Amino acid sequence: MKSSDKRGRAGDINSRLDILASHFCFSSPRMASEKEAALAATPSDSPTIFDKIINKEIPATIVYEDDKVLAFRDIAPQAPTHILLIPKVKDGLTGLSKAEERHTEILGHLLYAAKLVAKQEGLDDGFRVVINDGPNACQSVYHIHVHLLGGRQMNWPPG
Repeated sequence: MKSSDKRGRAGDINSRLDILASHFCFSSPRMASEKEAALAATPSDSPTIFDKIINKEIPATIVYEDDKVLAFRDIAPQAPTHILLIPKVKDGLTGLSKAEERHTEILGHLLYAAKLVAKQEGLDDGFRVVINDGPNACQSVYHIHVHLLGGRQMNWPPG
């Protein structure tokens, strides 16, 4: 492989990572702070970066998948283990504040899947589950998702 081909592929990967990074709540060249990233996100039922991950249009390190939930490693981990769990079908569930009675099954399944993934990841000493809802909670992707964090001592209070 020629070195120019390698640089081209590296550029493609970096470009995809920049796009993916722009959808998460952390400092990046595009967003100076988590707050700015959340405030720049527009609540919408439109397709999100997570839909592209579900459709395998964007690469992700998938650690768990069943017929309802997909779990993958966060690209900007806040703990040694940081996994995002998302429903494969959004069904208007852009955030927890949008939940309706019809969503109870998927909400419960997300938490059960988090327990399964925690066990799979060896988080026997404990883990934290977080759902950010809205800009003040630093939600930057409007497709409900659960953060599974573990592998270190957590502090209280959070945030």
